[in-house]
Amino acid sequence: MAEATRDIAVVGDEGGRVYGLLAEFKDVPSFYAALGVVREAGFRRWDAYAPVPVHGADEQMGLSGSKVAWITGTFALMGLTAAVALQWWTSAEDYPLIVAGKPFWAWEQFTPIMFEVAVLFGGIATIVGMLAINGLPRFNHPLFESDAFLRASDDKFFIAIEARDPQYERAAEVLRSLDPVHIEEVRA
Repeated sequence: MAEATRDIAVVGDEGGRVYGLLAEFKDVPSFYAALGVVREAGFRRWDAYAPVPVHGADEQMGLSGSKVAWITGTFALMGLTAAVALQWWTSAEDYPLIVAGKPFWAWEQFTPIMFEVAVLFGGIATIVGMLAINGLPRFNHPLFESDAFLRASDDKFFIAIEARDPQYERAAEVLRSLDPVHIEEVRA
């Protein structure tokens, strides 16, 4: 592996553990093509960074839909169930009280509360689920050690392959074949 990384710049703590390889691409077409090649090469622990939305990049990377929608829906249904159960129990079982001649369990009057509790549970679960799935809060990331990577929010396109990937030994070879502007080995 030492010869394979000879022309690859090292950024970060020289004695630190290797986070992975970071490749910079000059434009959207080369970046978009590289996404498909990296996916087809069998890498599993990698990500792409672009300053603008690249249409079709999710499909090119082989990403599926977000799990956050399922988390939100599940917890919204749990909130709805909790609101219905609480209101039914309090008005029909624990303290039955006839109000305006309505039956003990008249669901119509409880609709606003059912909606609000479903939204509350769904909203909180969305935020917590998104933070958990994205591994946040994370106050520092090894890629922030790269001065080149700072341009990812300005005008540069990057692909990072993590050292934890089972195919990492081939990462330098695959990235070189994509003709990037440059490749860096990032250390944490």
